[in-house]
Amino acid sequence: MAFTSPTRAGARDHALRTRLGAAVAAAVIVGAGLALRAVAAGEVAKYGGDALYTLLLFALVLVAAPRTAPVKAAAVALAVSWGVEFLQLTDVPAHLARQSTAARLVLGSTFNAPDLFWYAVGAATGPPAVRRA
Repeated sequence: MAFTSPTRAGARDHALRTRLGAAVAAAVIVGAGLALRAVAAGEVAKYGGDALYTLLLFALVLVAAPRTAPVKAAAVALAVSWGVEFLQLTDVPAHLARQSTAARLVLGSTFNAPDLFWYAVGAATGPPAVRRA
């Protein structure tokens, strides 16, 4: 039987709790996004959805890599969100959106500069939420 030090076991337990908490948060964020679309329209739904999109990516980073520092996870989520938005300056997302509903939901289709700000809002929300949990 292999010996596991208390420090290593504690780190493993912390990673498991982080992963579980982030997975629950991801489900809640998806629910919040669906609820927002059900009760709001226009800019509130669109920009709220943008912030939630990046917050979901933040949670998914922590699910995949639970030892990632929250600020780093937020930076990764923001970089991915901005990368997807800038990709919309090409025809690739629009083409994929015509082929797949999932691609349309994940990649969008048209560039919109204000989205960049709302992605940053979503990323900025993640680290304080982790500290409070």
